Amino acid sequence: MSKTVLLSIAMMMVILTFVTIGALVNEGRKGRESAERAKKIMTQEKPEVDTKPIDYSLYKTIRGGDQRVMVLIPAGLFPMGAGEEGDFDEQPQRIIFLNGYYIDQYEVTNKDYKRFAAMLKRPEPSIPVFEDEIALLKGDTLPVVGVTWLDATAYCKWADNRLPTEAEWEKAARGPDPRIWPWGDQFDERLVNGRGEEDHYKYTAPVGSFESGRSFYGLYDMAGNVSEWVADWYDQFYYKGAPFENPKGPEQPDINRVLVYRGGSYMSNANDLRASKRFGGAHPNRGESTVGFRCARDLENE
Repeated sequence: MSKTVLLSIAMMMVILTFVTIGALVNEGRKGRESAERAKKIMTQEKPEVDTKPIDYSLYKTIRGGDQRVMVLIPAGLFPMGAGEEGDFDEQPQRIIFLNGYYIDQYEVTNKDYKRFAAMLKRPEPSIPVFEDEIALLKGDTLPVVGVTWLDATAYCKWADNRLPTEAEWEKAARGPDPRIWPWGDQFDERLVNGRGEEDHYKYTAPVGSFESGRSFYGLYDMAGNVSEWVADWYDQFYYKGAPFENPKGPEQPDINRVLVYRGGSYMSNANDLRASKRFGGAHPNRGESTVGFRCARDLENE
């Protein structure tokens, strides 16, 4: 091999060495810059939640038969369901008229349910499947879970109330406008107890913990914490032919029809926390670790 060829090879090796060193230096610089950016992000404080007070006092309140606060939802129109962004069983979005009614400001708690169970000598709810200690869901101020639809119906009747219909629940959650979540159209994980621990709760939170996540009418936890039983049987096509005035869901044609619960829970993502989201497939005699309830009342029963 000639000296010229050897010299050329040597020069190429030197050039490649310098190129490699340059690339490594550049990558190192990029790595340091990325690390600095990550450090800034991790140490940067999140902006405070806007806690500007809203006056909910214009909505009348009463005490239900269980002495819990109920809020008046005035008669009127509201858009029920979702547009193209929603699931097929939320469509079409339609304007619905509802008579006025009352609904609980808070989800029913373990303490509330214990009082009912003790007075009527009923067993406390059991939770069939939960990955952790059941005691973590049993605090007095936590929403009751493990209740079946039959349990929830019995409690509301005892309180001289009833379960809300799907339409009533949705209006209470979103108000008279088509907002996506109870607080508005922008999702904020700090306003709701949903999936993850960014909201500081691994499982359920004491009812009323998210002041800035209240609904249009001032109700707490209409998204997240626990899902909530409603009165209606489930029909995936019900919205296509539901009546304009006070829809109450389909009739139960056979024993295989299932029920609906609403609102999403501490296990739900942003999509499942939407006010229009429907959960079908629930059986009346089965409870879940993510499902609780609140009650409603007709105006004539106040």
